Amino acid sequence: MTQASSGAATSQKGFLGWVERTGNKLPDPVFIFFYLIVVLVLISIVASLAGLSAPHPTKTIEGTDDPFIINAVSLLSSENIQRLWVDMPKTFTHFHPLGYVLVVMLGAGVAERTGLFGTAMRAAVRNAPKFLLTPMVALVAMVGNLAADAAYVVLIPLAGVLFAAAGRHPIAGIAAAFAGVSGGFSANLLPGQLDALLFGITEAAAESIVPTWDANIAGNWYFIFTMTLIFLPVIWFVTDKIIEPRMGGYVPQGPAGEMVKDGDKPLSQDQKKGLSHAGIAALLVCAVWVFFTVGPGTPLIDEAARPEARLSPFYKSLVAAFLVLFLAAGWAYGAAAGTVKGHRDIVRMMSEAMADLSYYLVLAFAAAHFVAMFAWSNLGLIFAVQGADAIQASGMPMPITLGMLVILTGVVNIFVGSASAKWALLAPVMIPMLMLLGISPEMTTATYRVGDSATNIITPLMVYFPLILTFCQRWQGNFGLGSLTATMLPYSAFLLVGGLVLVMLWVVLGLPLGPGAALHYTLPPQ
Repeated sequence: MTQASSGAATSQKGFLGWVERTGNKLPDPVFIFFYLIVVLVLISIVASLAGLSAPHPTKTIEGTDDPFIINAVSLLSSENIQRLWVDMPKTFTHFHPLGYVLVVMLGAGVAERTGLFGTAMRAAVRNAPKFLLTPMVALVAMVGNLAADAAYVVLIPLAGVLFAAAGRHPIAGIAAAFAGVSGGFSANLLPGQLDALLFGITEAAAESIVPTWDANIAGNWYFIFTMTLIFLPVIWFVTDKIIEPRMGGYVPQGPAGEMVKDGDKPLSQDQKKGLSHAGIAALLVCAVWVFFTVGPGTPLIDEAARPEARLSPFYKSLVAAFLVLFLAAGWAYGAAAGTVKGHRDIVRMMSEAMADLSYYLVLAFAAAHFVAMFAWSNLGLIFAVQGADAIQASGMPMPITLGMLVILTGVVNIFVGSASAKWALLAPVMIPMLMLLGISPEMTTATYRVGDSATNIITPLMVYFPLILTFCQRWQGNFGLGSLTATMLPYSAFLLVGGLVLVMLWVVLGLPLGPGAALHYTLPPQ
């Protein structure tokens, strides 16, 4: 433990040292939003006095064909001061991501605390053949993002044990799992908590230009599924051909050997029974949702809507679907495995899940007011219109524009680790700007996700970075911060390149992002 502490505290030099020192000087994201609000107020005053304006892209002056002019509004105007203080509860509670995240986490918290997520990940990778161990670890790690913190706490140290038991270097296993969980943060086979979080922010940004735009939590499903298929061979290649050969062989001895013996234990009969019951529960929930969609009355289909909008109720119901799915599967697992004794345990687990979100609630309060005040000032829409005009005038191809957004997000990610905080900063300008250029909010969100994922694994400011370092030091005491960053750099570079190519090809081919989520977007007539 002494070695772990000293390794983590070692000061880095060069670029990594600069990143570490600069990032450590940044305030907490909650206060970043507070400072940004102060700056925003000052900018709104200057913009209002300077008469900054832009033509609205869809509205016209009533009775004429002249465009409606959007003027910058000072946040210290009487109207906006009144809004700030009178509407404060509404501003917070109507922040779109808040409801989405709270609902999904009620179910996911139960699935995590009953042990379902951890046992499912162990079962998925434990018996993998030696030559398939890397891709199995990477795939389960990416899917494990549905389990949020559990993937970091359970799978990553387990990957080290499994690699060591297979006669491979344990740190290579930890690196592969870390690359999958965090580098493949947005890649997955199914939408989940992250989709609820990001699309809530996307909806708030899109509504600044099209008030009727509704988020679809499955709006990136096809994209993140393909992203998983792209990232899986990338992580496999980097682990087996670049990282592990540099590390050489490893023979676990002493305490490390004991970890292999303890960590490679087979699943108990109760755990196997729990997984079986959880699978049955999940299938039943899926069957219920299919029945609601195609059964009598089709409650999740709007038969009176336009053909492209008929499935809108189904898409909107997916947030609730994930709540029921996680809750049912977690409860079924816990009842069979013995981790749930009665309904009071379920209520306790749901309460603990809400307690875990206490910091997020504070962050959401600050982010909600920044996003709302940005909209009140009209600056977001003005910048979006002017930015769209500038891109059109430059003749820059759309794939290049989106590629630049990927790189911008990746750079910002080194300093601001929170996915929701970054997207709350970028979305109010990026979403409307690209909507004006014919790019859907779903495509812009997908592009952001690529940049957000790729550099997670190389910044010491990532909240789990010290924990991963500790996992590594259990196997190699002198493994320091620089060692971990250097190990993860090849993953970051290859994932970034793979993600960039994916985004550009997606635009060129014009593929849909998910069910009911097209690449292109046409502003509705007013």
